[in-house]
Amino acid sequence: MLVETPPPFATEAFVDAGAAVARLEEIYERNTRFLRDRFEAYVNGGAFTTRVRACYPFVRMTTSTHARLDSRLAYGFVAGPGVHETSVTRPDIFRTYLTEQIELLVNNHGVPVEIGESNEPIPIHFAYRRDINIEAALTIADSSAFTRTLRDVFDTPDLAAMDDAIADGTFELPPGAPEPLSLFRAARVDYSLRRLYHYTGTDPEHFQNFVIFTNYQLYVDAFVQLCQQRLASGAMGPDAFVAPGNTITRNARLGGGTTGIAPERAPQMPAFHLVEPGYGGITLINIGIGPSNARNVTDHVAVLRPHAWLMVGHCAGLRNTQRLGDYVLAHGYVREDHVLDEDVPLWVPIPPLAEVQRALEQAVADVTQLEGYELKRIMRTGTVASTDDIFDDGDGPVRRAESTDSARAYEVTDIRSDGTAKRTGQDRQGPHEGEGLRK
Repeated sequence: MLVETPPPFATEAFVDAGAAVARLEEIYERNTRFLRDRFEAYVNGGAFTTRVRACYPFVRMTTSTHARLDSRLAYGFVAGPGVHETSVTRPDIFRTYLTEQIELLVNNHGVPVEIGESNEPIPIHFAYRRDINIEAALTIADSSAFTRTLRDVFDTPDLAAMDDAIADGTFELPPGAPEPLSLFRAARVDYSLRRLYHYTGTDPEHFQNFVIFTNYQLYVDAFVQLCQQRLASGAMGPDAFVAPGNTITRNARLGGGTTGIAPERAPQMPAFHLVEPGYGGITLINIGIGPSNARNVTDHVAVLRPHAWLMVGHCAGLRNTQRLGDYVLAHGYVREDHVLDEDVPLWVPIPPLAEVQRALEQAVADVTQLEGYELKRIMRTGTVASTDDIFDDGDGPVRRAESTDSARAYEVTDIRSDGTAKRTGQDRQGPHEGEGLRK
């Protein structure tokens, strides 16, 4: 069957990262506009005798040596000689990220990058910034006018091709195909961008580079209050605060005011964003209860390539020196929630990132004005046990810790309304303290 496409874009080499990203934007905007125009003709009853197709732009780099100029960073280079390529979507969202990455590639390997059109079709759903059903519902007047179904005319999302094989290290390269240049190809990114709005109630362009996950509303309330106070005071740094429904509150120094309408029902995992220039602010997402929710949303947030994310929750301590209000910084955790067992088996260690651990410790010191030995009055470090059985009625990590002869442990089983703890279980004397922490 014949395929109608926009005029081809010639592949061109670039050594200037800004110019390369501008070309990516040019190709992407032209091709998605082509698809939207043809789709509008389709829903208005236009007769189509051919398929309609436009493809994502690509970034390609070819190098013939293992050498690279700078090896200090863990990104911005390819592993070895060969052709490396990835398709790209929404360069408007990823402009800063793409510019940095391309500049590092060019500088580290001393070769240009090539920008052109890939052979990965853009699904018609992804030619729109939002769910295509919204736009279609506004224009379709008579479904009987359609002589061919949507799939006969346009490319649609292929979930079988939108996997995490590259990121998981299970991707099998077809013979003669370029090596991946990114963890996620364009359609996989587009899929997650739409899921983010579905789950969080906010558009992906509002997400910041520093992400906090929580499952307690009290942390959300505190975050919202702090953000509103900073904006009302005209503080330097943040420009706006974004809540579900894309309700945007501007900083008082920028004129203030709120636009947008909050949704009638809260989304499944509402997100709140303290927006700073260059995506330098903070995103907080209330992921709700359960490790499955956490895995789901992190799979989608990952395509945005944030600098760091943290999980903030509550711990019940098995170490008898802990007190309510202590800050627990996990150096590791016992993985008995089984969420990642297939992708990351239990024999695979997941070590903490030293830079993140040090930054968190310094943040606690800055807030409390404590340091060294005095800081340990409120800051605890150790292992957190993550389990899929919150009551631990079998041979779980808490039971095993409690049965250790050397443990002196209390299990916190209830928190009263006044914030004090009702503790149950026997006090076991021993030469050492229990080291486990229950999540």
